[in-house]
Formats: sequence, C-alpha cells, structure tokens
Amino acid sequence: MVDMGYVDTFRHFHPEQVKYSWWSYRFNARKNNAGWRIDYFFVTKDLMDKGLVKQAFIHNDVFGSDHCPVGLEIEI
Repeated sequence: MVDMGYVDTFRHFHPEQVKYSWWSYRFNARKNNAGWRIDYFFVTKDLMDKGLVKQAFIHNDVFGSDHCPVGLEIEI
C-alpha cells in the first residue's frame, strides 16, 4: 500500500511508537504484549498534505476480542 502512494496514518503520527492491534489467544500473547499490528487506516497522500487527517490511534487497552479498536480522526 505504501509503495502505491498511500500513507499509514498511525505510523505517520507515531513513527517510533510500538503498538499492536492483534494478539493470538495462545501463549498469553496479549498479556505479554507479543502481537502484530495488522489493522490499519491508509489514506491518500493528498489528504495528509491538506491536513485533513488529524490523528490516528490504537486503543490496545480495550478488551473483548483478539483485536483492539483502531481509529482515525479526520476533518470533513
């Protein structure tokens, strides 16, 4: 996706932060924070350049699934 010109919004706003959006149910993966970031919001570069994307976040403190919510704040 990035090679096609789209922007990974979470990485744009948090270039050094390590956060995951998915954990296996096996081996206490979530408890040990051994996960993967497999849920994304990609946007076109022009949306980023226009400042319409305000924030991207991962709510890894929300439980109830093997995934946690990911979000995007945009101005429309």
